Amino acid sequence: MGSGPPPCPCRSRRPFADCCAPYLTGEQNAPTAEALMRSRFTAYALGDLAYVARTWHPSTRPADLSPDPDTTWVALQIVETTAGRESDDTGTVHFRASFRTPTGRDVLEEISRFTRQNGAWVYVDGDILT
Repeated sequence: MGSGPPPCPCRSRRPFADCCAPYLTGEQNAPTAEALMRSRFTAYALGDLAYVARTWHPSTRPADLSPDPDTTWVALQIVETTAGRESDDTGTVHFRASFRTPTGRDVLEEISRFTRQNGAWVYVDGDILT
């Protein structure tokens, strides 16, 4: 039974091929801070740490991006986006990312800051909310 193309892990309700895939492959740059946030979540969910590194501002990017093999990223909720449009140079995205570990399910909530570097959006840093 065909269920159509696979949905994007970012939970946009769009097929992966039409949502985050063009950004992860480098075919396109994410046009907005929210699109970059969604594609970075998708990269974490798929284990594409090369994309995570490529879209992280060099001044704040950690030297080691090794994932926790016991963490599975399962859902993304965008709470609010401030600026970060195609015409902006900076923006923030408030999100909640659900994940599973062997001890259960949890949520990372953060307000992330983004900027443009050489015309492309990059993640700068964020404030984790508790």
